Amino acid sequence: MRNFLIPRVDKLIGIEVYATKSSGIGGVIRQSVEDFVVEEVLVDGSKAEINQVPKHKILGSLPSRNRYLMCVLVKRDWDNLRAIKMISRELGISAEQIQIAGIKDAEAITAQHVTIENVTIEDLQKVDVKDIEINPIGYIRNKLSSYYLLGNTFYITIRDIRQPKSFIRKRVAKIVEELEEMGGVPNFFGHQRFGTVRPITHLVGKVLVKGNLRKAVMLFLAKPSPYEHPESRQAREDLKATHDFTGALKSFPKQLYYERLMLEHLVKKPDDFIGAFRRLPIKLRKLFPQAYQAYLFNRFLSKRVEHGFSLNEAGVGDYAVSVERSGLPMIMMHRLATAGTRIGINDAIKAGRMRLAISLIGFEQHLSRGVQGEIEKQMLEEEDVSMESFKIRDAPEISARGELRTAITPLNDFSLNQISSDTANPLKRNAELGFMLYRGSYATVVLREIMKTRNPMKTGF
Repeated sequence: MRNFLIPRVDKLIGIEVYATKSSGIGGVIRQSVEDFVVEEVLVDGSKAEINQVPKHKILGSLPSRNRYLMCVLVKRDWDNLRAIKMISRELGISAEQIQIAGIKDAEAITAQHVTIENVTIEDLQKVDVKDIEINPIGYIRNKLSSYYLLGNTFYITIRDIRQPKSFIRKRVAKIVEELEEMGGVPNFFGHQRFGTVRPITHLVGKVLVKGNLRKAVMLFLAKPSPYEHPESRQAREDLKATHDFTGALKSFPKQLYYERLMLEHLVKKPDDFIGAFRRLPIKLRKLFPQAYQAYLFNRFLSKRVEHGFSLNEAGVGDYAVSVERSGLPMIMMHRLATAGTRIGINDAIKAGRMRLAISLIGFEQHLSRGVQGEIEKQMLEEEDVSMESFKIRDAPEISARGELRTAITPLNDFSLNQISSDTANPLKRNAELGFMLYRGSYATVVLREIMKTRNPMKTGF
């Protein structure tokens, strides 16, 4: 495999390799939010679209048995949790009454389905928030969850490409061909899983897993990043040096909303770090150990690629999971390849009925066996953690059971739609891509292979 230089920030989140051998096209993503468009697809085929208001399925007052109002939420440059908080405030309800199927990119224009409990279509007229639009579809009996999510369709513009059109077209085609030959895209967790500007979510998770909640809180509050706004960075550095929560509450910018929630608690109760941590929404609290699971998975997968082991063929000791007709993996239906079952499992993988899987470690998820298992065992020894570590004593509500995750994910409906001159610089070009990924997989992982950028933070990742 060609030895490309792996960016430092990639290594920090556990991605230590490229899966394709061809050099990338370079370029920049997210020069504007219009360059990154995401439209959600549910398992029944329903698609949330940016430019199309959905037709009502059921009109009128709230039916007694159907207490969830299904809507399409279109947002521009909004974090999911913050958007839900703002909508709930406008409606005068709890944020827990709003459910989503999947978290979407913040620096993007996104369309997704939401259900809102015990509100009417007329109530939605109260929502008046810049760059948020919420359009009702109708009432349903069950609230939305990730179970209903098939995946996302992405429409992405890569700008500032120095290469000629013919090179871009040939190189993209070659990289996509390489990915298709290996059965899909390596199913790494992308940069946004760890925090794009300040990739520390997994570091906080690691400290939580190791049982030091005080250190986890201070890490979240006071670890600066060279990529964040200078005002935020300075405020964190001051807190790290002084541990002055009152001063920090005065200096932390208002956009650091979650940090300020914690600081408000610590000003009143300076030693109650558990209480401060629990000021965060439960969904955000759970993200920390989950991000550490993701980091370990990325390292497990990186080492498999580095050692040259197939991502589309099971060896003895590897896990494989069944695949639904929709294309989604059925994580609970898995088999462990043995000398006697390996051939049958690989026949099923070739037929698209199964996929190779790797442990997303937790207190109930065992490691792989065989060579892959040795890789995973060595990694955990290096990290000084075990399966049991994911039972978090001080915050049991965020303990992580673990599961399996497929080693690759199919790249569906890929298209290179247009290559045009960059209007800001005629000597450079833009490339417009489209593709669909199943839930839990990241567009930036696909873009990483295509672009092979040297500095992901400067180029929009």
